[in-house]
Amino acid sequence: MRIGRIVLGLAVAAAAAGWFLAAPQPLSEASVAGVRGDAGRGALAFAAAGCASCHMAPGATGDAKLVLSGGERFATAFGTFIAPNISPDPVAGIGGWTLAAFASAVQRVVSPEGQHYYPAFPYTAYARASLQDVADIQAYIATLPASPVQSLPHEVGFPFSIRAALGGWKLLFGGGGWVVDTNLTPTEARGRYLVEAMAHCAECHTPRNPLGGLDRTRWLAGAPDPSGPGRIPNITPGGLDWSADEIVEYLTTGFTPDYDTAGGRMALVVENTARLPEADRRAIAAYLGRVPPVADAAPAP
Repeated sequence: MRIGRIVLGLAVAAAAAGWFLAAPQPLSEASVAGVRGDAGRGALAFAAAGCASCHMAPGATGDAKLVLSGGERFATAFGTFIAPNISPDPVAGIGGWTLAAFASAVQRVVSPEGQHYYPAFPYTAYARASLQDVADIQAYIATLPASPVQSLPHEVGFPFSIRAALGGWKLLFGGGGWVVDTNLTPTEARGRYLVEAMAHCAECHTPRNPLGGLDRTRWLAGAPDPSGPGRIPNITPGGLDWSADEIVEYLTTGFTPDYDTAGGRMALVVENTARLPEADRRAIAAYLGRVPPVADAAPAP
């Protein structure tokens, strides 16, 4: 009987510890005290992070891409996620959020109400971003047009609709430091920051395990294209044979060395990288040269 009580007590303690570790962990107001965003810097950070590419209205063109009313649909094996309104509208968007609330959403995927967001939002990358860049992005968004369009609910069925379970996913796959952690030059380190954090390139270019976590052993080695047939390419030195100048040209104009052009969502990525200083595009090319090479995976049947 005593052994049974001990086992039960250990089980209760383990469950309590698991609940605590998996609970949402928002940033406190004190943790962001003294941080002030700058909209001028934020314009570049916003472009590097590709915010408009996901949060603009479907089919938006020109200046309308900066109306962050949401509505883009992203189909996955776990359901369809719909980008929310992150315009400065105080009701439909994020105009009333504090920096702590915004940074908690971006880097901890925790809502102002204290619920887990889905990791369809690339927080595992943004978690490595500097708090200053996050504050600058919020300051820039505040200068953009407000939209009263209400965010649509995600189309996610049971059991993935249980948000409490997302805390367990975050424990399994939400941590980890830099993937390329060898000695890097300042230029290569800047490229790592852009690729692994701000531009979240791995979200598309790295394969995932059955639970949707990134396979860090095959970093940037290519993955199935979630928007249709085919594969997103391997961009490690084992799969991408472009020179640094050719990579910079592609990230500037969208033209490949074979005079093909970027298509699909990559065309939006190029729009963003073209807005960055050339030094940043060269930093990305330098970083890609330091990524461990991975052979192309077998093509999908």
